[in-house]
Amino acid sequence: MSDRRDAPHLLYVAWGFPPSRGGGVYRALATANSFARAGWRVTVLTAERDAFERYTGLDATLEDHVDPSIRIERLPFSWPLLDTDIRRYSWLRAHDPARWRKRHVARDTADFPEAGYGPWRKVLEQAALAIHRADPVDLTVATANPNVDFTAAWVLHQRHGVPYVMDYRDAWLLDVFDGGMLHEEGSRAANWERDLMGAVHEVWFVNEPIRAWHQQRYPAAAERMHVVSNGFDPELAPPARHHAPDPDRGLTFGYLGTISPKVPLAELIEGWRLARAQDDVVAGGRIRLHGYLGYYAAPRADLAALVEDAADAAVSYAGPVGKTEIAAVYESFDILMLVIGAGRYVTSGKVFEYIATGMPIVSVHDPVNAASDVLREYPMWFPVRDLEPASIAEALVAAAHAALTADDDLRDRCRAFAAAYTRDLQLQPRVSELTVTIGGLPVPGPVVPAIEAVAEDPALTGDGAAPAELAGAPTGEPR
Repeated sequence: MSDRRDAPHLLYVAWGFPPSRGGGVYRALATANSFARAGWRVTVLTAERDAFERYTGLDATLEDHVDPSIRIERLPFSWPLLDTDIRRYSWLRAHDPARWRKRHVARDTADFPEAGYGPWRKVLEQAALAIHRADPVDLTVATANPNVDFTAAWVLHQRHGVPYVMDYRDAWLLDVFDGGMLHEEGSRAANWERDLMGAVHEVWFVNEPIRAWHQQRYPAAAERMHVVSNGFDPELAPPARHHAPDPDRGLTFGYLGTISPKVPLAELIEGWRLARAQDDVVAGGRIRLHGYLGYYAAPRADLAALVEDAADAAVSYAGPVGKTEIAAVYESFDILMLVIGAGRYVTSGKVFEYIATGMPIVSVHDPVNAASDVLREYPMWFPVRDLEPASIAEALVAAAHAALTADDDLRDRCRAFAAAYTRDLQLQPRVSELTVTIGGLPVPGPVVPAIEAVAEDPALTGDGAAPAELAGAPTGEPR
């Protein structure tokens, strides 16, 4: 640490920070806030607001949850491939879009091997160096993806010896869906990751399978690799359900989150149709999907068509939801559906928000997904055996009847289970360690889960809470 007498200075690098609406924004928000509460002066490097408004969508309500002590530096960011304003198109793009795209991707990756984000490297590095000149940085924490975020940490380490932490919400070389490689051995991306792993102070992964894969690949850095699970944010979490739904109004099976092409939406709809044919309770209900259809602000046409074609089976899409509306949306649900892509490395941060509700959860995903490890002991979990219609229908029917018959004791046990999975509890061990060893500050006070389940089950308070390095806790935020 520098010889200043004031608080240590943390540079936190996250392309997506509030008001971004991306799945990884909640982890970024919680991490920056946790360091601020631990006594650090935090500077965040992120993209300009206009980038989220134009390309990915934004949720302005999230900005209210940023610790007021945090300084935010917003940097220009351009994403021409997603620009739909034809008034800004060049002659080549308008007349030969394939040729323009090929040239543009080549320019994108000239400085850093990441299409769309590569040109941001110079902007990031210049901003990081300027911040360090004005106020020396003691530690950099960079979260990915995009992986270009790591370059700010790298340049400060190379030029000034500043230690850095790499926080992977997903993976760079590992395809978390099929276990293969996203980049070839010897590629620029592989070389970048090898160099970064060689000098890193710590690396964080969201689950044990992803950490184990990287430990095998980089054995010299294995002891510096940690699992920092995702979790739910009590101040943003939906309210816990305390009562059984009214059977006369029909049950609402709800999904809230990003629906990407990896999500088995077609399989869900097929299983839903079968469940309606088999069970009167399900037949009187509905599926309501909230969130984004695809990764960007404009819905994907193929996913929208799937939903529209299922309107006759009481399936509807209700659009994105701002944080101020989430409580009301969850209150309108009776059963939650966790519908995510396949792969042993895959889960979603959404699983933690789901368990906070105490509602029945139907898992419509490959049983080997890491999400299964989180939910295995949840008292009202209804996993599918596979993604065949009969298996999905069976889980939907079982969850529907559980929603109507669950007693107070069962709902209390669901909420008690959730208390160990607040995001702060997952972050605390690593934040505390870095605060003491790098920041030179006292150990931060313990985090007490801020939900009612704690009062109901004293075993879940303090040291009884689940550790951050929880084998099998969840992966990858949606990419």
